[in-house]
Amino acid sequence: IAKNTLYGSNLLIFLLLSTEKIWWKKNTVISLCFISIYLHLHKNISKNAKFKSVITRADLLISSGNYTVLLCVQVDMYAGAVFIQQALQWNIYLAVVLLLAITALYTITGGLAAVIYTDAVQTLVMVIGALILMGFSFAEVGGFQAVLDKYPQAIPSIRVPNTTCGIPREDAFHIFRHPVTSDLPWPGVILGMSIPSMWYWCSDQVIVQRSLASKNIVHAKGGSLLAAYLKVLPFFMMVIPGMISRILYPDEVGCGDPDVCKQVCGNPVGCSDIAYAKLVMELLPAGLRGLMMAVMLAALMSSLTSIFNSSSTIFTMDLWRNIRRTASEWELMIVGRVFVLVLVVVSVLWIPLVQASQGGQLFIYIQSISMYLQPPITVVFFTGCFWKRTNEKGAFWGLIVGMVVGCTRMILDFVYPTPQCYESDTRPDIIRYVHYLYFSIILTLLTLIVVVCVSLATEKPKPEQVRKHTHTHTHTTNPNPVCNFTQKNFETRNASYKP
Repeated sequence: IAKNTLYGSNLLIFLLLSTEKIWWKKNTVISLCFISIYLHLHKNISKNAKFKSVITRADLLISSGNYTVLLCVQVDMYAGAVFIQQALQWNIYLAVVLLLAITALYTITGGLAAVIYTDAVQTLVMVIGALILMGFSFAEVGGFQAVLDKYPQAIPSIRVPNTTCGIPREDAFHIFRHPVTSDLPWPGVILGMSIPSMWYWCSDQVIVQRSLASKNIVHAKGGSLLAAYLKVLPFFMMVIPGMISRILYPDEVGCGDPDVCKQVCGNPVGCSDIAYAKLVMELLPAGLRGLMMAVMLAALMSSLTSIFNSSSTIFTMDLWRNIRRTASEWELMIVGRVFVLVLVVVSVLWIPLVQASQGGQLFIYIQSISMYLQPPITVVFFTGCFWKRTNEKGAFWGLIVGMVVGCTRMILDFVYPTPQCYESDTRPDIIRYVHYLYFSIILTLLTLIVVVCVSLATEKPKPEQVRKHTHTHTHTTNPNPVCNFTQKNFETRNASYKP
């Protein structure tokens, strides 16, 4: 439970994306048990063993790095800064510095152990705090039926005349929306959203690193199943309270005039990102308000610490150690910490673009960037693990083509932002008519075609590259292994975090 769900409540009008994503993610979380854990722990498969070239690893690092910089770190920082800004009326960049200082303190000094222990405690605090706020929210609005009745009427008193500004969508409560004219077409939600979700839960370093840290496969699968059950909660604890915030405070959360929005949250594009924070600050008594502030910051700090730790590990162990093969543990530790600082600086500089993108909807920004950057990595991961004919050239060119096309679409989104409700849509047809969820499907197919064609047109992988590194060419000597292999590699990969 982190940025993708806690701030899903800020989406408000886009109820479908939040609910379907949350319920659909249960399936992708469970797939972590049977795909990622099975391959990494039970079969001892590593994609790095099959693709040994430094160039290919650098390509993978750049692909993952783009996702980390453009999405993970700066979204978390911005979301946390928005809450601190609403609670304490601080400047947003001062709030970012405070959030980073606290997070970096125990991430750098404590390493992965500190991250996992704090995550476990923060998860409990987040669930309890969010349940309390859910109860207060339903009591204030009058129950779930009141949400259904009052949400369509949550229209701000001041809005741009003769426009749809500030008016909730008529299909806000529809699960399956129109496949062409809707803001969230149902085929894209089901197919396009599954692709980046599979990447996140089955191959993202932040998630897989925790699986590799488990004592055995049973513990790893149990943790994944618990996470899948927890994915049921955000709809009730976060999405619905976010909609209640729109009902209770339509002039602030649902502002329909740029001048009003600028006055309320400092962002003329929209103020839906303050929905959850507004509910906390206005509805809860002082003591519970402090608890929920801890809950919100805990969610963001949990996500930030995970990203800092895993990103630094990827850079130092997968790239730097191949460039500097004689690097000592001390050098790896210093390089890892410097990389974190560079990551933070770039992410802070990116915050203004996050504020202005996707009509001021942070959650939509998260999803769109995911659809542009994650499909190529997903294709390479699954073809490398399940198709023995995949070779390094196919993986390399698949990543190159996929990332170039995805980044091109992403840049076009920044150059031609989503028009406001009072503006006409003059964007190019490729942006105007190709929804980012459909683009995810197109990008996946394109990358798959490149990987297959290049792999078939070039030499086969050597037997030692396929044996024990592809699903169909492995065998397990111990049917219930205690992962000494995993623990050894885990300690090696995280040597840079020893205090």
